[in-house]
Amino acid sequence: MKQPVIVCLDLEGVLVPEIWISLAEATQIDDFRLTTRDISDYDVLMRKRLQILDVHSLRLQDIHAAVNTLNPLEGANEFLNSLRETYQVVILSDTFYEVIKPLMNKLNYPTLFSHSLEIDPDGRIHQYHLRQHDQKRKAVMAFKGLNFYVLAAGDSYNDTTMLQSADKGIFFRPPESIIQEFPNFPVTQTYAELRAQLDKAASLQCPLPSR
Repeated sequence: MKQPVIVCLDLEGVLVPEIWISLAEATQIDDFRLTTRDISDYDVLMRKRLQILDVHSLRLQDIHAAVNTLNPLEGANEFLNSLRETYQVVILSDTFYEVIKPLMNKLNYPTLFSHSLEIDPDGRIHQYHLRQHDQKRKAVMAFKGLNFYVLAAGDSYNDTTMLQSADKGIFFRPPESIIQEFPNFPVTQTYAELRAQLDKAASLQCPLPSR
């Protein structure tokens, strides 16, 4: 008997565009273009973002205005729907429920583990709250503790502990700098390539020992 397979996917860069880059384009504030592809320390990145929001008096409404213009990446819905027919699928993201909400209906509301923001009645964002530190890795370890065979795919620094902890980790369209730093993960550029890698990894798992 083999273990049930669960696939853990990053969100931004894998299924949807980078939200903070879309905000940079909407506001013409280039500092918003920095993402987890550029800065490995998530706390440093988020404190920088909160500072920029405060300096420019931007609110959640301004972020939603940018997010509302976005759609899933080309082929993402077809890939995700097909994947969910075969495997359990969970999105592990370091975005925030309040930020990503306008895009969730466009993905048919997949299961999402994310973080939360502290927002005042006027929409000013005062603080961010992690659901759990290093939540992607810890979620993978929890699924393994529940006897799932865990496959994971992501594109950024904040995905690497998730990929390392999974039974099989796969990069999807990562920047060259991350490929060079983490050469042990296979790199895919299309959903067809990613699906092939996931199916191959699932087929190669060893049966559980008989009891």
